[in-house]
Amino acid sequence: MEQNVFGKPLFSCCTNPATGYFRDGLCRTLSQDTGTHTVCALVSQEFLDYSASKGNDLMTPIPHWQFPGLKSGDKWCLCVSRWLEAEKAGKAPYIILEATHEKTLQYASLELLKKYAVKN
Repeated sequence: MEQNVFGKPLFSCCTNPATGYFRDGLCRTLSQDTGTHTVCALVSQEFLDYSASKGNDLMTPIPHWQFPGLKSGDKWCLCVSRWLEAEKAGKAPYIILEATHEKTLQYASLELLKKYAVKN
């Protein structure tokens, strides 16, 4: 059973659009996932524009990869390195901690992640 940053079962991030390395809604990973797609984010337009400026356009659909293109308010499993880069630039989106994989803690502290937690 995959676990979240709290050591509890990993919640689904989003199934519409289907996100995650495996496109199963979970921000889980394996060694072949060079991006480490473990952060469940509630993407903002500011983040989407920032990501595009860094060469990763997440807004344009790519049907053959089953990628619908994202808009502000969508949930998506982000690469932890991109999220950290955006955080340093002041452009990080909020995240859903219950759906963020525990492997994220190898790159960022729980304290930092909690600063960006979506408030329920």
